[in-house]
Amino acid sequence: MLSLLSRARKSLSAAALVLSSLVLAACVNSGGAPTASGPALGDTVTVALLVPGGSGQASDELLAKGLENAARLAMADLGGQSIILKVYNTAGQPAQAAAMATQAVSEGAQVILGPVFAQEANAAGVALSGTNVNVLSFSNNPDIAGNNVFILGPTFLNTAKRLAGFAVRQGKGSVMIVYDQNPAGDLGKAAIERGFAVAGGSVVGAASYEFSQNGVVSAVPGIVAAAKSAGASSVFLTADTAGALPLISQLLGEAGLDPTVTQYIGLTRWDIPEATLALPGVQGGWFALPDPALYQQFQTRYSTAYGEPPHPIAGLAYDGIAAIGALMKRGGPGGLSAAALTQGAGYVGVNGIFRFLPDGTNERGLAVAQIQNAQMVIMSPAPRAFGGAGY
Repeated sequence: MLSLLSRARKSLSAAALVLSSLVLAACVNSGGAPTASGPALGDTVTVALLVPGGSGQASDELLAKGLENAARLAMADLGGQSIILKVYNTAGQPAQAAAMATQAVSEGAQVILGPVFAQEANAAGVALSGTNVNVLSFSNNPDIAGNNVFILGPTFLNTAKRLAGFAVRQGKGSVMIVYDQNPAGDLGKAAIERGFAVAGGSVVGAASYEFSQNGVVSAVPGIVAAAKSAGASSVFLTADTAGALPLISQLLGEAGLDPTVTQYIGLTRWDIPEATLALPGVQGGWFALPDPALYQQFQTRYSTAYGEPPHPIAGLAYDGIAAIGALMKRGGPGGLSAAALTQGAGYVGVNGIFRFLPDGTNERGLAVAQIQNAQMVIMSPAPRAFGGAGY
């Protein structure tokens, strides 16, 4: 969901007990504690939550409240670990995010959770570059990851690698990439190329279209011809449901690219909004998503606690608190240093397993789904541990 990349694009019971036990436990790391220079954690950790409140926009206030609610829900499940949460409003502005991050550290924050938008996260990271305090941003933009900035948002590369590996195993590893002529499309194309290289598949062609209705209509005949000429066994689309997906997926089939022969694969979620599942062009298509069972449990718990469903990215705040709580429970000399945060076994959150990588990006365990008769069917479950199915 590229809406997290920049502020300019943002307009956009028993089960509960199971969730609590899964989310707040770190996966077991048989390799022992990582070496790190950071101090050991005490019984209490102070976390600064940076949210986009104060901008005057209702959507920002809704998002800010959703993130805080999810963080407090996670804190309630920590058991013996105690977190002091201090909330700071950034108004979605980089300068204010930097100022709030600096203020938070001066007031005792040991780690920053947030902010949302990429420019904010980058500014906060720069402001804290000499403090040994890490920033766990809700952004999904890999360009701002690294040094003291880690991103919690799902990345295109993670999705592309999961789907590419599945496609290769299903005999659909010769792919034609079809992408939008915009920054999201370019990023998606690069991620798909890397994903298939890692999976051992091959990119047999790539075709783009102008990001407009006329652009899609004009480009489709050439895309179909190129895919057939290259012998592509699959086409990987970067389009999302709010953009070109409904049109291009339908027109490709009508122009002769039979989805029962050439597998359609999506880089974005094809189940959101739910009405997308009924689109004619996506029938039979594959896409990836977080562990649906775990996320449904989170939705139920959040709705019970707050009387409304969670914001689509609120679970990232829960995941951040879960990771911090897991490191507190685990102990050891690493504290909240980069070495401790990037321990290879990872964590379990409301979206399933995840871990931070040394470059500041993340890896998440995803399920692969297919749309069959306007219904989502899981073809390959999300792994519950790194090194399991899907890895």
